Amino acid sequence: MADTLLIIEDEKLLGAELQRYFRRQGWEVEWTRTLRDSEQLLQQGLDPLVVLSDMSLPDGNCLDLLETARRQGMGGEWVILTGYGSVPDSVRALRLGAFDFLEKPCEHDRLQLVISGAARSASAQRRLREQANEQTRRYRLDAFAGHSSAAQTVRDMLRKLAAVPFTALVISGETGTGKGLAARILHHAGPRAAGPLVEINCAALPRELLESELFGHEAGAFTGARGRRRGLMEQAGGGTLFLDEITELDLDLQAKLLKAIEDRRIRRIGGDREIAIDIQIIAATNQDLQQRIQAGEFRPDLYHRLGVFQLQLPQLRTRKEDLRDLVPLFSAEFNIKAGKQVRVIPDAVWAQLETHSWPGNVRELRNVVERCVLFSSGEQFPAEWLQLEAGFTAAAGRQGPQLEGDRLCLPLDGSMALDDMDRHIISVALKHSGFNVTAAARALGTTRETLRYRIQKYGLKPTD
Repeated sequence: MADTLLIIEDEKLLGAELQRYFRRQGWEVEWTRTLRDSEQLLQQGLDPLVVLSDMSLPDGNCLDLLETARRQGMGGEWVILTGYGSVPDSVRALRLGAFDFLEKPCEHDRLQLVISGAARSASAQRRLREQANEQTRRYRLDAFAGHSSAAQTVRDMLRKLAAVPFTALVISGETGTGKGLAARILHHAGPRAAGPLVEINCAALPRELLESELFGHEAGAFTGARGRRRGLMEQAGGGTLFLDEITELDLDLQAKLLKAIEDRRIRRIGGDREIAIDIQIIAATNQDLQQRIQAGEFRPDLYHRLGVFQLQLPQLRTRKEDLRDLVPLFSAEFNIKAGKQVRVIPDAVWAQLETHSWPGNVRELRNVVERCVLFSSGEQFPAEWLQLEAGFTAAAGRQGPQLEGDRLCLPLDGSMALDDMDRHIISVALKHSGFNVTAAARALGTTRETLRYRIQKYGLKPTD
């Protein structure tokens, strides 16, 4: 499909000549002679890639229409033609974002060169707008899926936070609970959505590189610093800086970060001037910050500065009813990516999914669904590729099986499947008997043959 060029020219001969010329160049050309007709076309949905307009028209100055278009968020580049140049008009045109300002008469080769440059610029801007719109659609407030009360509470909190211009926020929760997703939702649904979202994992870089990444550096600031580099805090200006794994920052770097947040100014490494920054900061951690503070590993003043608002994300094992929302959602996503058609999820699959303890939370679930969809051969969700880990994995902060003398206490909160309980009971009995099968069978009130069958079934060995 050809790109659209809107020509606004009241001179009949020149307008017709430009229309013929650019149609031969492959453009879809619309030609109007007045500002009124041009405005009607734009209001009706015409989205020209480039507008080529005469400055002075019978019903006004084209810069008034350009200003209206920019105010209404219309894209496209504008090239202005004028029979007599004036400094005020040229200054106003450039201030409004016109691509170029040319005097008549202008040779076709020169005009074609300028229009081509304007088309490239407008195409790049259009791609960026489409990407931004896609991100906005992807990270809507309901992107945190689930019908459980825990999921609903998180969505309500996200909705409230997205409606206020907060400066700092801490998102906490176990690994894989969706802290990154929550941060992206808050950015794209909030008042800074038009600005950049800059993300950094504080655990992924050594301390020396991390400081340079955050604050930037000047040429020659250290060995290997061959040129000036803008830091991530500077790059996030007008938008959001997402600091994942915030507890991995060294204490001295925490102090520098605190000062930057308080002063809203930074200084590049090796620089001699301060740079103003306008950002909101979202920090995420899977650690207990209060414990880290008590251990002297996290600054309490930084904690209180970042913790203007706090959002705690629930573990998947505490909201297993949301599996019925998440599994179809992930299946549809990977169906599109892999060209698959998995639509039917058997009851046997649901049984395994709902009895698993999900120590890796939603991230683990997403990986499981991806594997199953990729290896599927039809519409049915393949149970053989679930490959869920056998046995119980105790999650941080929760009570697993407890041994008290000769008594073994097991949780009945859904975190252990029946087979997991059976395996654990047999494993403890064997350990207490020194892997003497006869003694263990006697303690469990069963026969040696039954116990040997269970040992073989669960693959238990003396080292277990």
